[in-house]
Amino acid sequence: MRALIISADQFEDSELLVPYYRLLEEGIPVDIASINRGTITGKHGYEVQADKILAEVDPEKYAILVLPGGKAPAAIRQESTALEICRSFFAHNKPVAAICHGPQVLISAGLLTGKRATCYKSVADEMRQAGALYEDSEVVVDGNLITSREPSDIPAFMGEMIKKLKG
Repeated sequence: MRALIISADQFEDSELLVPYYRLLEEGIPVDIASINRGTITGKHGYEVQADKILAEVDPEKYAILVLPGGKAPAAIRQESTALEICRSFFAHNKPVAAICHGPQVLISAGLLTGKRATCYKSVADEMRQAGALYEDSEVVVDGNLITSREPSDIPAFMGEMIKKLKG
């Protein structure tokens, strides 16, 4: 079992780092993919290594996809390869966990129509316009889709993510 995090510069530090380390604690290897290989930097200055570029990702090798928020999703949603990765996870009914602005990538991929979901408050109107059933809750689970609003929701977000992985 492996996990995939897709992000870029200006990610919300806690929304990438907490899932990364929490998944490692569970014994689940994690790959970070981005537009370019190398260092990506969070909004608060934390750096992580993107060990893969998006084109190198084989979604079939991963058990879960994590989409952190911050400003990174604005760049990621412009990448057709990232959208195809998301569509593959949905098509194969694999868990996808998105927090804060992370669901914007799923909106661009056309995956939220009819799905219960949440996001950062400034994204709520866009989510509704995309056909999602927006809920203002710390975590919303709809099948294999797990969404949360902001860093303060990370405990509930991670709890549902780990529960989903442990089946």
